[in-house]
Amino acid sequence: MVSVGSRALTSRRHRTFISAEDHSMGEDKLTCKSGRKKNAMSRKPERGGHGLDGNNTHKNASGMMDGGTLNSNKKFSNNKSTFAPQSSVIRKQVDPETTKYFTEISNLFESDNVDFEERTVICGNALEEAVGKEFELATDYIISHTMQSLLEGCNVDDLCNFLHGCANQFPFIAMDRSGSHVAETAIKSLAMHLQDEDVYPLVEDTLKAICKEIVANSLDVMCNCHGSHVLRSLLHLCKGLPPESSDFHTRKSSTTLAERLNVKAPRFNGGHGFHIARGFPELLKLLISGMLKGARKNVRILQVDQYGSLVIQTILKLLVGEDDELRHIIPTLLGCSEKDVIEGNYVQISVVPDVVDLMKETAFSHLMEVILEVAPENLFNELVTKIFQNSLFELSLHPCGNFAVQALIYHIKHKDQMELVWSEIGTKVRDLLEMGRSGVVASLIATSQRLQTHEQKCCEALVRAVCSTDESPKCIVPRILFIDRYFFCEDKAKWDFPSGVKMHVMGSLILQAVFRYRTSLIQPYITSITSMEDNHVLEVAKDSSGSRVIEAFLDSDAPAKLKRRLIMKLRGHFGELSVQSSSSYTVEKCYNSSNMSLREAIVSELVVLRSDLSKTKQGPHLLRKLDVEGFASRPDQWRSKQASRESAYKEFHDTFGSCKSKSPKTEGFLADNSKHRSHPKDVKMTRQEIEHHTTSGIPFLSKAGFKGKTETGRHGGKKHSRASMDIDISEGKTKTSKRKRNKNQSENAASGKRKRKM
Repeated sequence: MVSVGSRALTSRRHRTFISAEDHSMGEDKLTCKSGRKKNAMSRKPERGGHGLDGNNTHKNASGMMDGGTLNSNKKFSNNKSTFAPQSSVIRKQVDPETTKYFTEISNLFESDNVDFEERTVICGNALEEAVGKEFELATDYIISHTMQSLLEGCNVDDLCNFLHGCANQFPFIAMDRSGSHVAETAIKSLAMHLQDEDVYPLVEDTLKAICKEIVANSLDVMCNCHGSHVLRSLLHLCKGLPPESSDFHTRKSSTTLAERLNVKAPRFNGGHGFHIARGFPELLKLLISGMLKGARKNVRILQVDQYGSLVIQTILKLLVGEDDELRHIIPTLLGCSEKDVIEGNYVQISVVPDVVDLMKETAFSHLMEVILEVAPENLFNELVTKIFQNSLFELSLHPCGNFAVQALIYHIKHKDQMELVWSEIGTKVRDLLEMGRSGVVASLIATSQRLQTHEQKCCEALVRAVCSTDESPKCIVPRILFIDRYFFCEDKAKWDFPSGVKMHVMGSLILQAVFRYRTSLIQPYITSITSMEDNHVLEVAKDSSGSRVIEAFLDSDAPAKLKRRLIMKLRGHFGELSVQSSSSYTVEKCYNSSNMSLREAIVSELVVLRSDLSKTKQGPHLLRKLDVEGFASRPDQWRSKQASRESAYKEFHDTFGSCKSKSPKTEGFLADNSKHRSHPKDVKMTRQEIEHHTTSGIPFLSKAGFKGKTETGRHGGKKHSRASMDIDISEGKTKTSKRKRNKNQSENAASGKRKRKM
């Protein structure tokens, strides 16, 4: 067994000569040079950072590093005062002997000649050598990588001993460019050890020591770019969430937008459903209350500081469901006086002008989005009526404030709130689009669908915004697809479809939302998209954003003959569309919405591209879904299958229909089945079942399915119809009852014989 400690590495006692010039670098120059050659040790430099320690540390005249303070010259855009650090710590040099020792350990680990048990022992011995020098080692640019390896490989006792030893310096380690990586590694290692319930008391005691020091330096850590990230990981650990999820609040804007426009189901607030452990709820509560209590005097800094805002956003999301806590914290973050906050009156009128101005700041705009997401209903109502009312249009036009307005619109729950929003911005849709605030318009449309209110007004306002009363509705869809180019065009009367130009993502999302309205509300949009030139429809289908609009139209309640009119414009181009990653889905939608002749035309275009399609990501699915191979080899049998599917769909809709429409009339295979629209999931399952039956040769809804026969399922098991299962169960009950009666009769007869013998 390899043992590395004070006795094992005898070469540790041999000093390496370090010149005075090397010492003046603040790090061991020779070590740095050797370390830079290792890919595993490379880290991206901070923007504007100089030297080895990034943007939050600077050298003093003697070459020492001030490793735990914020820049005292830091200014905030809306706050002229400067933030002076509460405390600082001077980092000493790592002596050459210690540097050599940890370098040898690093080399040993990289050799891959150490098994798991030996590695744990080595890590424990090395962490013993780090006692009293934790801060210097963790913040050393090179040795910090070795410290990360040690903290990942040690047992929980050595890990907690290390953290206890540096607890009083943990905030300064967290605020260092290199030390922050060590701190996060330690937190992740603690989370891994929590899989063992027996270590909870030990880990909780360690976290208490760390949290105590964090609370004492809360504002420093929260407003530091490195410390903010470490603190968010610590908060997640106390909640019982994986530290890796500490960036769950910084999701891509496209993901958030998809949720707000009803394109994607929203995620659980506060990370619910992702718990890995029971966490430390009392410790979390003490940490949050201590941090906010210490920062209450400087709440203005947290409102506009980028990194402090991220920590507050994390705290708010972790408190989802804790309404009493949120009713206390949110008014404080808005600048309300704690003594004036009473139940039923959480937002003071005096802070409203200041909060409106703050929403024009980037950091606070993000913070307000989260506040609107987590606020209890009564507090949310006050935010709407006191802060946003009479300021909605002003904020909607601002580059930062408009995102807060989008969040407000997305989270409103009542029609009267929608009426308030509409009264201020609903009549100014054109102004919003001209100023490039299409996100506000998209949010307005999506919310009107969700609440089923102001739907017709939204459709009409959007039409008026892009098309005057004397113009043909033909121009509506193209102008929305290129909404930025149209409104930035000086002579809008001469604007025409710009070929070869990428289409506007938000314009596409708006049209996708529009085509989810009822057909009676969107007649101008249907007329526009079906009246487009053939070459323009092809360009739309080839564009990643435009293709989604065609798909949305084909999924809409529009009549089947109008859908086929649009599909006809793409004839001769389905092959080139199918090999593109985005438009291949459009080909499938066109196929599903076509009649028999159009389907055959689409498949015939794909037959010649079978080899090319099989090499693409979506191609194999498309080949299988459209049964291209079957058409190529046996076209008559392919047509027969299609006819069976058409008959099965017609039978299904005639039999069941929907609660909205009981009309049995259909126009052919999938012909306007939207008139008898069921739930999308039910329709999808029905389609799959019909395709399975037509493929296996068993007619859908045939009487053969009710004879108790079984068929081999997907995983080799037997799959029973519900009716046959009911029959089997009833027969089983009958047989069981007969057996019981026979048994009782035989027992009675036997007892009678025994009595006679007696």
